[in-house]
Amino acid sequence: MEPAGRRALVTGGGQGIGAAIARALTLAGAEVTVLGRRREPLAEMVAAGHAAAFIVADVTASPEIGETDILVNNAGAVEPAPFAKLDRAMWDRAIAVNLTSVFTLTHAALPGMLARGYGRVVNVASTAGLVGYPYVAAYVAAKHGVIGLTRALALETARAGITVNAVCPGYTETELMAESMRGLMAKTGRSEAEARAAYAKSNPQGRLVTPGEVAAAVMFLVGPGSDAITGQAIAVAGGEVM
Repeated sequence: MEPAGRRALVTGGGQGIGAAIARALTLAGAEVTVLGRRREPLAEMVAAGHAAAFIVADVTASPEIGETDILVNNAGAVEPAPFAKLDRAMWDRAIAVNLTSVFTLTHAALPGMLARGYGRVVNVASTAGLVGYPYVAAYVAAKHGVIGLTRALALETARAGITVNAVCPGYTETELMAESMRGLMAKTGRSEAEARAAYAKSNPQGRLVTPGEVAAAVMFLVGPGSDAITGQAIAVAGGEVM
């Protein structure tokens, strides 16, 4: 049954890491719903057979999600800015999408998990939840909060058949990463290769992580034999020192 036959929800499931996780869960036999703000990529996931259904919703707006056995809180966003230019609106957006959404969706899914005596919650945090990075203070604060929430809830549900874990990707080959590289190129005049190298240098393997590698970590946490693993924050970052 793990995860075959289980109902899974992946937020931010239309592209990047979320899409990779949804594909992996579907391949393993789960009934996957992908949730996101844009209909087109979600519908494409369903049409391609990588998900069973989709929900168009903003994770900051307390969407209705139905019964869920496996919840993957993947949706997130980052707005880089020096702290001196980080205003309250930017702070509130970062906390809402990266942290409060994890609370809201987990709070909605948990009663059913408790009633069934089974649940898997995986929060896609970031290495930014384990260390500090400059110019993304709000994002770093939110992801640290995600890991704290993960650990607290894991203790509360330890005897209920539920596990709660986080995966913490380093810089990953996604459209969000591509946007960041384009921004770096525009600001500094660097070439695409130079921008990529700037992000890859934090990874001892000298490369960006792939979405599939993050999905593999998630699948381990929801798969057979993972019952004793809870409250963990697993870095998927090529050996980057945390």
